Amino acid sequence: MAWTRKILRVNLTDRTTKSEPLNMEWANDYLGQRGLATKYLVSEIDPKVDPLSPENKIIWATGPLTGTMASTGGRYSVVTKGPLTGAIACSNSGGYFGAELKFAGWDMVIIEGRASSPVYLSIENDKVEIRDASHLWGKTVWETEETLKSEHQDPQVRVSCIGRTGEAGVLYAAIVNDLHRAAGRSGVGAVAGSKNLKALVVRGTLGVGNLANPKEFMKVTFEKKKILKENAVTGQGLPTYGTQVLMNVINEIGAMPTRNHKDVQFEGARKISAEAMHEPRESDGKAQLVNNQGCFGCTIACGRISKIDQTHYTVVNSPKYWGASGGLEYEAAWSLGCANGVDDIEALQYANMLCNEDGFDPISFGATIGAVMELYEMGVLTKEEIGIEAPFGSARALTFLAEQTARGEGFGKIVGLGSKRLCEKYGHPELSMSVKGQEFPAYDARGVQGMGLTYATSNRGACHLRSYTISSEVLGIPVKTDPHTTEGKPALVKAFQDATAVVDSSGLCVFTTFAWALSDIQPQLQAACEGDWSMEKLDLMGERIWNMERQFNNAAGFTRKDDDLPPRLKTEAAKVGPAKGLVSGIDKMIPEYYALRGWDSEGRPTAETVARLGL
Repeated sequence: MAWTRKILRVNLTDRTTKSEPLNMEWANDYLGQRGLATKYLVSEIDPKVDPLSPENKIIWATGPLTGTMASTGGRYSVVTKGPLTGAIACSNSGGYFGAELKFAGWDMVIIEGRASSPVYLSIENDKVEIRDASHLWGKTVWETEETLKSEHQDPQVRVSCIGRTGEAGVLYAAIVNDLHRAAGRSGVGAVAGSKNLKALVVRGTLGVGNLANPKEFMKVTFEKKKILKENAVTGQGLPTYGTQVLMNVINEIGAMPTRNHKDVQFEGARKISAEAMHEPRESDGKAQLVNNQGCFGCTIACGRISKIDQTHYTVVNSPKYWGASGGLEYEAAWSLGCANGVDDIEALQYANMLCNEDGFDPISFGATIGAVMELYEMGVLTKEEIGIEAPFGSARALTFLAEQTARGEGFGKIVGLGSKRLCEKYGHPELSMSVKGQEFPAYDARGVQGMGLTYATSNRGACHLRSYTISSEVLGIPVKTDPHTTEGKPALVKAFQDATAVVDSSGLCVFTTFAWALSDIQPQLQAACEGDWSMEKLDLMGERIWNMERQFNNAAGFTRKDDDLPPRLKTEAAKVGPAKGLVSGIDKMIPEYYALRGWDSEGRPTAETVARLGL
């Protein structure tokens, strides 16, 4: 039956826990994880609620394929109203925690209220306890996981927790599991921190319940794994180089946001690329990259495990950072590096380790530093205010501010607000490279037009994983489209958004879609889940999920004006590369996108659309 059909509801104010049956009617319409958890959230909270108030709720959710033998079936999502944006937040994570939650017999955990003092939630199958976490408050993610595994006397427990940034209310604080896998964006960690919730500790021994058709499921998942293995991206590129395979590719096409999007190519990209991670260092003859790593059930293994240079200034006196740990992904290498003009790969790895250790989003952090460096070069911010000279290219400023943000000290408290609030505070809101308050990922909207529309319309603020048109516009998957034209992009973005909503709700990783179409996931769902899971149903479901999120944002106060890009991307043309002379054509694309979506001119789903989707 794929689902466990059970929800755990936890009220931290009353310190009560109870089991509830899963609403199977909703599961039939919204599947699981992102779709189903969002349905629960929007049904239970006021869209105008303060994200950091006890009235907001936060949900850990698995999908029907989480914990199964489907490739990449280890995903879970954290869904809440996000403090960085004030919009719907859904952050997706891999590792092993999601599968463990499913093995314990739960489809999702809904957290309500606020504890009067720090607590953590212990889940061992049906045995659920709210326990004191006073001794964990003030600990990093790494310290918290180590302490809890020791206290539970079980190295197999899985921990999903916040670091000091979540406690301090850094608006892009993450929730981290397995030391370096993260529900990373939109500030879900700050919501957990506002509830005095330090961690969820899970041990599950029940396995996954009876699938609808186990023999067919084994057959079809085996066939689909072969497709992943034989594909150039999922079988070769990602296992060998991880997402960092994109660094030189995106730089060469002139779509690499550099120095707070002032430029579209970074002259230091080669020094911080996947290839550089493989090269032996002069200091010790060893490469930064140790090996790749997969999450639960993953046959791709794009994760990076790296070791920092022990002679580097950041760690020369800090042996705790000398061991192998989570290495640079493309987004982090971009945001900590290109966005700030920093080409010191060891400094980037150190900052990345701090993001993992204390649980904060490297994309929002790095992009916020880009704004800080531009304000510094303009003379708006000074050395005295920041605590260090901070021009573009300064690795020392980057690592100093990463330390300050992790600890909640000095100027790090301002950095923890994110670029939107920081730039507003210093009188230059136009310098925040964000949508709805969430910072851009690693693709310039002038060089890849579809990504501009993706950012502008993303329900959780600027995001590449809601509609990864790079697949089509750069990699030619499933068909090649011209990255420099706006023509056809509204339809492309809508198709990607709807399909991704289904993938995110299934329990599978979106990286499978470099090789799989939704038609490859459909038979896996059909064999796992009872009932009809036709392509027509899944297409409609993706659209339904997208419009449900949109309705929530509209009710929260978002309007047409929030589906926009910063002036820089619309008025300052790319100076070099294949996109030279281009600006984003976002204003041309939005009306066509709204029409395709069945929305009015203000971006609200029409009554006809709402009725058609059963919302």
